[in-house]
Amino acid sequence: MEKIILHTSDTRGHSNFGWLDSYHSFSFGHYYDRERIHFGALRVLNDDQVAAGMGFGKHPHDNMEIISIPLEGQLEHKDSMGNTAVIKSGDVQVMSAGTGITHSEYNKSSIDPVKFLQIWILPEKENVTPRYDQITLNKADRINTLQQILSPNRNDEGVWIHQQAWFYLGTFDQNNKVEYAFKKQGNGVYAFVIRGSFEVHGTILNNRDAVGIQGADHLTIQSLSPEAEILLMEVPMM
Repeated sequence: MEKIILHTSDTRGHSNFGWLDSYHSFSFGHYYDRERIHFGALRVLNDDQVAAGMGFGKHPHDNMEIISIPLEGQLEHKDSMGNTAVIKSGDVQVMSAGTGITHSEYNKSSIDPVKFLQIWILPEKENVTPRYDQITLNKADRINTLQQILSPNRNDEGVWIHQQAWFYLGTFDQNNKVEYAFKKQGNGVYAFVIRGSFEVHGTILNNRDAVGIQGADHLTIQSLSPEAEILLMEVPMM
């Protein structure tokens, strides 16, 4: 039986600390809604903007798959595994926190803000060895189609995580349509509009709206505006 959950942008949690302006699709920090703890294995989807020269100081994580997708600007990363890196639009970063890591994230620019999506996925296996990876994708490969950016498979396109999840990004001209077939039976899809408007499985979504779909095995995505961009996340419903 299908179940559809609509999360419009104006229903998200919101935290503004001056240096950080963050919108939360699911309960996070001071924002709590018992009806919005997670969507299956998708635990956190934060839409963050960090002021110039500011950022998150060193802090710990464990037993979580953490994905960062920069939208604008440059984000500098340092962690206890010895990694130092800068990610920007077109990049995807992943950390398997596993048995435990610490890391920091700062806006590399002293002038412009950095905007990025931070996503947490509950892992299928706990206490794995921590790991870090980042890749740069060709954004031309997602024009009027869905470009895979994450999967559970090390040899697939994109980064990989310890979970039966698949992520896609697509940038569409107006009135383009694409069909999506679920990768694994029982999984759900959470579609988040980064910009523009779409119709996803019969639901109209505008900028920063999202819809969760359970109990289906395929769906249709149609762009309703020019330069419309969408993030599709297929995850186990746990």
